[in-house]
Amino acid sequence: MRDVLRACLTRRAWAEAAYCLLSCVPALAGFLLVVVALALGTAFTLTLVGAVLGVLFLVGGLALARGLGALQRRLANGLLDDRVADPGAPGAVGGLFDRTEARLRDGAAWRAVAYAVVRLPVAMLALYAVSWWVVGAVNVVAPVRWAFTPDDVSLVTPLPFGGSPRLHSLWGALGTTVVGCAIVVVAPWLTRACVRADRRLVRALLGPDRLAERVRDLEETRALAVDDANARLRRLERDLHDGAQVRLVALAMSLDMVREQLDDRDRPELRRLVETARDSAAEALTELRDLSRGLHPPALDGGLADALTTLAARSSLPVDVTVDIPRRPTPAIESLAYYCAAELLANAIKHSGAGRVRVELAAGEGVLRLRVADDGRGGAGIVDGGGLAGLVQRVRTVDGELAVSSPRGGPTAVTVRLPVHA
Repeated sequence: MRDVLRACLTRRAWAEAAYCLLSCVPALAGFLLVVVALALGTAFTLTLVGAVLGVLFLVGGLALARGLGALQRRLANGLLDDRVADPGAPGAVGGLFDRTEARLRDGAAWRAVAYAVVRLPVAMLALYAVSWWVVGAVNVVAPVRWAFTPDDVSLVTPLPFGGSPRLHSLWGALGTTVVGCAIVVVAPWLTRACVRADRRLVRALLGPDRLAERVRDLEETRALAVDDANARLRRLERDLHDGAQVRLVALAMSLDMVREQLDDRDRPELRRLVETARDSAAEALTELRDLSRGLHPPALDGGLADALTTLAARSSLPVDVTVDIPRRPTPAIESLAYYCAAELLANAIKHSGAGRVRVELAAGEGVLRLRVADDGRGGAGIVDGGGLAGLVQRVRTVDGELAVSSPRGGPTAVTVRLPVHA
């Protein structure tokens, strides 16, 4: 009972009343502007001449709804401490037509339109709930009003029906004060009910879609797993380079020293045994170095441009390399792009019969694009168990794509698209 009586004195009650009052303005303006813009856009798109203008009105209305939704989320965050995540910008990439289509198909914008429509009656109820605060305050000071204007004082009621009875005595004014206190006690609970309804609307219509939010969580989890796996491989590569390889080199040197001190006439069997052990250590060191380079090529330490240039220099075919990357991708994406380039270059050398290969790498609009083309005989394709199928599986782990263009007689061009960030 104490909480009920003291609700009007709490910071939460005043914040909710301020939220109801402030949010009414964008609710009314948003309803009028968004509905008018969409109505005009729909009307114009029905005519052949005004189709372009109609699309502009539709895109503008959706953008306005998104902006008003962002304002509403900021109000909810600042006054109600209700943090609703931004649904994210529409996936607008490509040309003007693609960006326009993405905005017209933007689910978050259409949910914001639904919020602008549904929010209007809720805003009117919230404004009515705020009026209880004002009416209660006016009635509480009724004795003061009666003292200055005893002939022009009445009981103000927040109900939409009934009159306002006039007061003829001080006792009537004091009774009005009691009624005003009761109204002030009830007012916070009316605004709280309106705020609770609006909170549900904000979370349902202005926040991210549940499926999209789940996809985003899975993408973030996948990115963390990819980065963690890449970091583990880097640590393993460093451990192999600084630990096992160094020890094998020391072992091979020690065996060389032992072999030099042995005499073929005195201990031929022992000398052959040492030579065999030394050759085995050298082979193990070579295999370990190959494995280490497969985990993380040292050439990547200087970036993809240096790594691809080094890869081309080691090729048995002439390779032209073009790199245009304003910013370095994440280490995991760099490793994957280098692996794809190395594999595609190896395939071109082994199977294409080409005389020249061209490697192009460019980044833009959040996408890393790798293209490996040769002037060989063509006929390459993605088959189960083949090398290209393995590359497709590798790039799909980061939502990448691989496309092959290889008609009979050539030329062959393989394009790999990877996100800049895993």
